[in-house]
Amino acid sequence: MTAPILQAKGICKSFPGVKALDHVDFDLYPGEVHILVGENGAGKSTLVKVLLGAYQPDEGEIYVEGTLCKFHSPKDAIERGIVAVYQELTMVPYLNAAQNIFLSREPLKKYTHLIDTAALHANAREILDKLNCRQIDTHKKVKNYGVAEQQMIEIAKALSNHPKVIVFDEPTATLSEREIATLFEQIRKLKESGLGIIYISHRMGEFDQIGDRITVLRDGKLIKSLQVGELSKEQLVNLMVGRDISQAYVRNINQYQEIALSVENLSDKHGKVKNCSLQVKKGEIVGLCGLVGSGRTELARLIFGIDKPQEGKVMIKGQNMTGKPPRQVIAKGLGLLTEDRKGLGLAIKQPIAWNILAVSLKKYFPHGIISDRKVNRIAEEYVGKLAIATPGVKKKVGELSGGNQQKVVIAKWLSENSDILIFDEPTRGIDVGAKMEIYALMDRLVAEGKAILMISSEMEEIIGMSDRIYVMKNGSITGELQRQEFSAEKLGTLMLGVD
Repeated sequence: MTAPILQAKGICKSFPGVKALDHVDFDLYPGEVHILVGENGAGKSTLVKVLLGAYQPDEGEIYVEGTLCKFHSPKDAIERGIVAVYQELTMVPYLNAAQNIFLSREPLKKYTHLIDTAALHANAREILDKLNCRQIDTHKKVKNYGVAEQQMIEIAKALSNHPKVIVFDEPTATLSEREIATLFEQIRKLKESGLGIIYISHRMGEFDQIGDRITVLRDGKLIKSLQVGELSKEQLVNLMVGRDISQAYVRNINQYQEIALSVENLSDKHGKVKNCSLQVKKGEIVGLCGLVGSGRTELARLIFGIDKPQEGKVMIKGQNMTGKPPRQVIAKGLGLLTEDRKGLGLAIKQPIAWNILAVSLKKYFPHGIISDRKVNRIAEEYVGKLAIATPGVKKKVGELSGGNQQKVVIAKWLSENSDILIFDEPTRGIDVGAKMEIYALMDRLVAEGKAILMISSEMEEIIGMSDRIYVMKNGSITGELQRQEFSAEKLGTLMLGVD
């Protein structure tokens, strides 16, 4: 039998108050895609950072091709052939593709030691051609490429180190279905070439498309390693969260009739939103779905006042708020949870307390005299109400798991008394257990009379959580479905625009 290309034995890693890894074993074989799963906080990221040399283990050993290795930095891991492609791309936008691929490792001319530009582009071209990325011009600045092309440049950068192992961390989180298919094709080619691949994802539908084995972590411990397809999706999730998840999408149907949000014939000047109309009542979760690029987020931006509509009307609680700036829309009771939680929804380096009161400071401190004690007290109330897992409100929000970060964003709008909430991809990048908590919280909010417009790319989520669903295609709403009409087939038909 082929020997493992990478082995971790008895890995332990602790941080103040937390044992992140508790005697975890992990191995990877050449030509294998080994999927690493678990809830946020299960230990996946910590294990990967140990394997990549970013963390040094308290106990345990790492072997590469049978040789015991001690990594003191990521540079040591790269030299042994272990590299990573992260969800959050590390491109330098104003450098071209070739410069990004060989950043800090540029080929130099023999005598002058100046950068050999011709060799730089030739070497980059060779790697990109192997990835079948002939559409990428090595001379073009990275900022001019879309996310999918940037990700391929990131993979090319990883391959330029001649790796034995590549770690993919949530690589499909921001990609369309077509872009995901292209990525998977490249991963299969890398697998065929003999590379070992560690793949981290919350999207369970991807596992049987590219995976060979799955390792489940929970609370820093190895729960089980198994073959892809050995367990059902429900059994696998139960292993991950340690409890039954069969009731993930339980909804209590409310009987409110008052219209909270009404959009009439709304269009933007760029043609990304065309003549859209929808309504959300108090006590409702209304789903808004469509393929990537269908105009869902652009419609949310128009409603919230970030962008100005060319025509149409936005009514909030019966008052015309068309074209009003976000501060006036917020004052009227509308909150927006953006799909880019870290970039737009939170101040990652600031404490939880200040994030929770970010939009409501004026309400609590009308005279501009701010008390830290009062800020912390109010924040602690919301931490308790939303069961945010944290040792204290002074902790930086960036140190929380994805699910708890999302709860902080929700708390921010609740502290402002927002009773109409637009959730744009509310569970993107968070694990199954955290998703269940967010779903339960959403159900509780609408039971209290709040109104939610939920934008989601996940079919199960849209069907499971919505009272009604609007479907978008090419900037237009192509249909509205009542709960009794929901099916994946009907939604797919409307999203694709086929009979």
